[in-house]
Order: sequence, then structure tokens, then C-alpha cells
Amino acid sequence: MEIQERFINYTKFDTQSADESETVPSTSKQLIFAKYLKEELEKEGLKDVEMDEMGYIYATLPSNSKKKIPTIGFIAHYDTALDASGANIKARIVENYDGGDIQLNEHLVSSPSRFPELLDHKGEDLIVTDGTTLLGADDKAGIAEIVQAMCYLRDHSEIEHGDIRVGFNPDEEIGMGAHHFNVEKFGCEWGYTIDGGDLGELEFENFNAAAAKLVIYGRSVHTGYAKGKMINASVLACEFQAMIPTDELPETTEGYQGFYHLLGIESRCEEAKLSYLIRDHDRQKFEARKDFIATCVKQMNEKYGEGTVELKLNDQYYNMKEKIDPNMHVIDLVIQAMQEAGVAPKVQPIRGGTDGAQLSFKGLPCPNIFAGGVNFHGPHEFVSIQVMKKAMEVIVNLCRLTADYNS
Repeated sequence: MEIQERFINYTKFDTQSADESETVPSTSKQLIFAKYLKEELEKEGLKDVEMDEMGYIYATLPSNSKKKIPTIGFIAHYDTALDASGANIKARIVENYDGGDIQLNEHLVSSPSRFPELLDHKGEDLIVTDGTTLLGADDKAGIAEIVQAMCYLRDHSEIEHGDIRVGFNPDEEIGMGAHHFNVEKFGCEWGYTIDGGDLGELEFENFNAAAAKLVIYGRSVHTGYAKGKMINASVLACEFQAMIPTDELPETTEGYQGFYHLLGIESRCEEAKLSYLIRDHDRQKFEARKDFIATCVKQMNEKYGEGTVELKLNDQYYNMKEKIDPNMHVIDLVIQAMQEAGVAPKVQPIRGGTDGAQLSFKGLPCPNIFAGGVNFHGPHEFVSIQVMKKAMEVIVNLCRLTADYNS
């Protein structure tokens, strides 16, 4: 099976996760695809294939060497984002893209004037949507590349490799993908998530992340008699947001700059709820940002009375660089694997999170490698078949290079 056929077949499954769910996985439809994927791995000849009750899949391509070779793993998630529909995806291939506009449907066009990254793929074969859904290259492209690489190694026994483990999980898009990933069962010395963006991307730095949830309690009084009595929680919510520096928002920052992001406000006079993301690559600055939010809450309570504002603050994940730095051979091998595939490595920090961050703190050093998707989470998403093949080649090269790592 060609890699593009495998990927397009995966996109036919609706695997959108749900952030308000209390089940694992967050949507039962993810399990439908997980069962299909488990059966596919078995048909392709992988060993020790298993899927637990939460939809986490583990499998092995056994070593073909008599040497002692480190066991490494490749990981991808199969859920799709909440930002756009993942149902009834109709993927199609634009062959030998000419650099012009791509008419997705009667009303929607992907144009290089708006998405200049399209021009980086002129002459390539692009898989696009019909403009009504996302594509799901995040991260079904990663799954297709991993499975295709395992099949290639299976069929090319002349390429020496150790035990290769693969793992596929639900719920990455809601930040829960690594929570139930069994690192001990996975049994690898290190691993790689194949969940990055365009050609050559290599990421081993990500944000430290926290979530802040505030509840503001007001006091509702008839407006005709409100003077000196009413406390309007909606007004206080606006006041709180005004305390956040406007040059420290996602829309005003880039690179290593951290931010505060107001996810949403629900308010009425009696009560208001605010939800924030807090992000920073630097751990000390990250802690300072959390302290700043707590200080703002304290100031509000001093002004309006103790208990007016309640804060729940919890850490979500940390910068994996802390765990990768002592294991830089993991990065050196990727860079060599890319170079041997004719891919220029683009090492950059993630302005977001990745399952690899949580896995790294669970004892599995796990940087992130490109999967090829561009314009994730919306109808303009696309992936190049040629880039997917390069990602597969990088995986194969990593398996081969690891065989010589301790030889």
C-alpha cells in the first residue's frame, strides 16, 4: 500500500476528541479507528500488538540483529482537533501543484497570497480537503509514516535494526494523550513523536504550561437601588483582564516569548468565570507568570472583599528540553537521519505542547519530528506526499543509525 493511500484511508475515520468529556478516550468514535489500526498492524506482521481499554495501542517490529541495540519507539496520536469538523473528510490529491490557487469548493480557495507556505511545495503532490472539514494530517500523517516505515523495514531485511516499538494514542488535542501512555510497557530507551509540521522540523523545546480558572462572585441588586450595593461580576471580569499586559498575549508574542491567553469569559452580574492559558519556555519566568496571576487575584480581593475572586491554578506540562539536554545523542541521531535523507533540519521551539513533553518527564526522552502537515486544524490544511515519504525515510534512517549507536 502506498503511503498516500494509507493516509487517506485513515482520514475517513472521524476521531475528533472532546475537551469536556470525562471518559478515556474522550469520544467513543476514537475506539472505532483504534480497533481498525490494531487489526492493520497485525495484518502487516507486527508483533505484540495490543490495545488497552482506553484505546492506547502498542506494537513491536522485532529486531533482525544479534547485536545489543537500544530499543527505540515512534509515537503518534489519532485524535483530531476540536477547531473544525473531522467527520466525512473528503481528501483529494492535487498532483504536481503549480503554485496557484487551489479551489477547495465553490466558496473556499487556498491561495499562496494568503498561505505563502504553499509555494514551498510547488511541483509536489498535495493532499487537501474539500473545504468543509480539517484534513487530519495532525496526526494521521504521522501514523501513516510510522506504519509505512515499519513495513519498509519488514520488507528490507538487509537494514539492520533493533526492536522498534510503535505507540498510538487518543486525546492529544485536549492535552491528555500522554496521561495514560504506559512508558514502562512501551519499554524504550528513548522515542520520537512524529507530530511536527513541515519538512525538516525538529523540536525538543516547548512551553511550560499551566491553566488558570477564575470565578468572580458579584452581588446583584435592582439597578434602581444599586448604588453602593451592587458588585457586577461582569465588570470585575473586564477589570481583571485589563490587568494583563497587552504585549504579553499570543497575538503580540513570538519565538521564546511567553504569554497569557484568555480562553473565554462566561459572565452575568452574579458570577463570572474566566479561563486562561499561561505559557513560557523559561521555567523561572513561567513561575513568575503564575505568581502574577495570583497577585492580581489578591489585589482584586483586597479591593472588593476576600472571597470575591477564587483561583484554581494547575500545571499542565513542562519544557522537555530539561530532559533532552542530558540525552543529546537522541537529537544528534535525528539530525544525521535527516541529513542522510536530504532534509535540512529546522530546529525550533514549539509554541505549544506535545505528548513528547509529558513522556519525557515520565522517563522517555521524546523529541518531536515533522509529519508534514501544514495549516493544521482547519479546512486549509494540506500535506505533501513527497514530505510524508521523507518523514518515513527519516524514521527508517533512525532505526538503522541506532543499530550502530552502541556497536
